[in-house]
Amino acid sequence: MGTFLEAVTGLPALLFTAALIVVVCFWLLVAVGVTTATSFDSDADLGAWGMGGVPVTVALSLVTALAWFLAVGTALLLAYCAPAGTVTGVLRLLAMPGALLTAWRLTRLFVRPLHRLFPDEPSRPGADTGPPSAPADTGGHVRHFPRPVAGPSLQPRDRAA
Repeated sequence: MGTFLEAVTGLPALLFTAALIVVVCFWLLVAVGVTTATSFDSDADLGAWGMGGVPVTVALSLVTALAWFLAVGTALLLAYCAPAGTVTGVLRLLAMPGALLTAWRLTRLFVRPLHRLFPDEPSRPGADTGPPSAPADTGGHVRHFPRPVAGPSLQPRDRAA
């Protein structure tokens, strides 16, 4: 148990442990009903990162949890298999960005099947949503009106005073 606590509060996993505490507290607030899972959707679009189609909170929670598991697993592996020294310290430093990169790639894989559970989320940014829907009173036809173009007849100096 002491090795696990040392791995959780040690170098590669310390930042992910703090982030995981924030994520767990957020989901507890969602479970109680204080906030919703789509609270941050208007603030960020993760489609460019390959994690579009689900709420931002779900994608970032997955990244955080996976990065934490990978960092703690790496710390435990280094504690049991590698002798203490400079090489182990360098490996611990490299474990943090490695865990984050691997967690991001795994989250991209997990988000693909999850986007079916969130149909109101866009599957990718800039995706064509189809033609505009026509109002019921137009008989199903969409009317397009030309926009007025500012020409020489609309100049303010030509108006009568």
